Amino acid sequence: MLLTIAGCGLVTWLSRILPLVLLKHFTLPKPVIEYLAFVPIVIMATLWFSSLFTANPGHLPQLNLDYALASLPTVVAAVISKSLLVIVAVGIISLAGLRILGIA
Repeated sequence: MLLTIAGCGLVTWLSRILPLVLLKHFTLPKPVIEYLAFVPIVIMATLWFSSLFTANPGHLPQLNLDYALASLPTVVAAVISKSLLVIVAVGIISLAGLRILGIA
């Protein structure tokens, strides 16, 4: 079991360090860099949409109303600030406020 934990730790460490070491010695072409610039946006959108809708087997996905309402001020904060810290803070505060008020 200890060997498994050590192996998982090594693989995790290598997957995070190896790209940094390799990219320090090589430069990526400009189209690749432009493509990779969209990866964080896609990841955030995927996380957002997966929580915005709830899947019910055999039925269409349903809108999660409390998350949808909390998303409105969060999207406005994202457009204005473009700061991940502000976006996360506004989202958490919005959802907490909705739950405190009993709306969600």
